[in-house]
Amino acid sequence: MSTRSMARLARALGAALTAITLATAMTIAPAMATDAAASNSAKPMSEDDKTLYALGWLLSRNIQSFQLTSAELRTMEAGLNDAINHRSPGVDIDVYAPKVQALQHTRMAALEQHEKQVGQAYLAAAAATPGAQKTPTGIVYFPLTAGTGASPERTDQVTVHYEGKLIDGTVFDSSIKRGQPATFNLGSVIPCWTEALQLMKVGGKTRFVCPAILAYGERGAPPVINPGATLVFEVELLNIAPHAAAGPAPAGPAPSGPAPGGSSPAGPAPGQPAAGNRPPN
Repeated sequence: MSTRSMARLARALGAALTAITLATAMTIAPAMATDAAASNSAKPMSEDDKTLYALGWLLSRNIQSFQLTSAELRTMEAGLNDAINHRSPGVDIDVYAPKVQALQHTRMAALEQHEKQVGQAYLAAAAATPGAQKTPTGIVYFPLTAGTGASPERTDQVTVHYEGKLIDGTVFDSSIKRGQPATFNLGSVIPCWTEALQLMKVGGKTRFVCPAILAYGERGAPPVINPGATLVFEVELLNIAPHAAAGPAPAGPAPSGPAPGGSSPAGPAPGQPAAGNRPPN
């Protein structure tokens, strides 16, 4: 990462810091979101304040991968303040700029390892739950409503309603909330979906737990889905169109690249957090 790139990042994050100060909340650390909400409710914000707050929230995604503690956030804040106030840096930027990426990689590797550990424990507990079934690949699934129609094949196009959650219960995507079912080629989604939906029949509803290797693997889908994350989906199979060509893109979910263990999708694939009505880049 070049010094110039670091300077641009510092200026961008400086704008985020200013926005957060106006909003009286340090929300660029997810762990502090609750305190920020309480602070915001106590102090009325103008429309400009709210817009700047939103800017800070969006820019915070650039540093979430560092998993900063409160103390580390304050240290970073000192650097931001010096940069935006045109003070001399407290460290040699040419020396430490390259270390930023190294720190990010170290933090992401630790986060991935943590996600794998808690994910494996979650999968084991789910598999031990009465009514659970497990595939040879490691997917744990719970039939909720028995379907009466046909089962799809990998080459089929399917229409579903679904909700995706992290193992802590956070909903990161939901066609139900958007009020619009998703239609996609079954072979174009994350491997967990491709396999699990073939176990369903039209009219059926199933909850399945996806190991990371069959979901978004080591790359994750930041900023919501961490690397190595185990995911939980509840899916209702509405319709099958046999051997269909790729259809129109669903409104919300779309991986930014090839699904782990698969090829590049021909169309959007359920699983990644939605961003309004436009798939994230």
